[in-house]
Amino acid sequence: SLNALNYDMLLAIKAQLQQWESDPEVVCVFIDSVDDNAFCAGGDIREMYRAMADHSDDVTQRLFTQYFTAEYSCDYEVNCCSKPVIAWGHGLVMGGGMGIYMAADYRIVTENSQLAMPEVRIGLYPDVGATYFLSQLPSGVGLFLGLTGCRVNASDALFLGMANAFIRKEQKEQFIEALLQISWRSNVAPEAQNENRQHIESQLSILSEENAAFYPASQMVPYLPQIQAACHHGDLNIVAEQILAIDGLGPWLEEAKQGLRDGSPISAHICFRQLTQYNHISLAESYRLDLGLSIRCGLLGEFQEGVRAKLIDKDQCPNWRYKSLKEVDSSLIDTLFEPLWLADDHPFSSFK
Repeated sequence: SLNALNYDMLLAIKAQLQQWESDPEVVCVFIDSVDDNAFCAGGDIREMYRAMADHSDDVTQRLFTQYFTAEYSCDYEVNCCSKPVIAWGHGLVMGGGMGIYMAADYRIVTENSQLAMPEVRIGLYPDVGATYFLSQLPSGVGLFLGLTGCRVNASDALFLGMANAFIRKEQKEQFIEALLQISWRSNVAPEAQNENRQHIESQLSILSEENAAFYPASQMVPYLPQIQAACHHGDLNIVAEQILAIDGLGPWLEEAKQGLRDGSPISAHICFRQLTQYNHISLAESYRLDLGLSIRCGLLGEFQEGVRAKLIDKDQCPNWRYKSLKEVDSSLIDTLFEPLWLADDHPFSSFK
């Protein structure tokens, strides 16, 4: 993955945020990428593959617990930061990258932004708090994004509320310079923080308005009524049939349909349950749910097979445990959702 988040990066980001939290000289956090093509295209799944392929279940469980605890606690740290957090979402923003991006207060897209939660294609599921943030989108849209793994461009991200500002890539330095010119208040009092946020919002509003002519053509919105109608059903098999029956010939829609066809049936069932039975939980509860799900998925074998086919052998032909959605044993999905810890013992029990 481009600019993949490995374990050490996650620890470093979390530690830096904690340090800045208590530093009165830090008034705002700007999260950017050193990669010109991606904010972050996900976690280091090659590293995870080695953990699954080279070790016993006990070791895999320990390594996955370590990695995903670091990842979700890093996302939580971004979300809880009392200083305004700005994420520069240029290029690919996927999977683990979405965890950090969606936790930020100000989520910028550029003309080349592509947002996605494509985990269904590698035998995982939309994690990093996605049970929460996909449920905040217009009815049915989060489920569609999770089941298909499709990409969302800047215009659609703004329309859906996934992003809240558009700035052209070439204006990044101009925007940073504008931030540097703000008369920041270092006081941690709420009124001072609100004043700081108003300054940021003013700059974002100015740039977004002057860039209206540069927004890419919407890809999802033309299909939105059909997408919402297709996803409005209590049976995953019918939802899938209705998504595949959406009328349209464009490459974006066809890629979305192909993502549903190619994805893991187990992953689709996990996603469906997340967004139909757990769609009212808080972000903190979402991270707690994710940690157990991710560890269980690491032990199941489906995730390992998906990564093998996509990134290791690159044959693009994963041998999923079930060949269709209808074959999936619901008791297996029940098991994946069973808590690994008692509530007070959960590593994230302190999350509010």
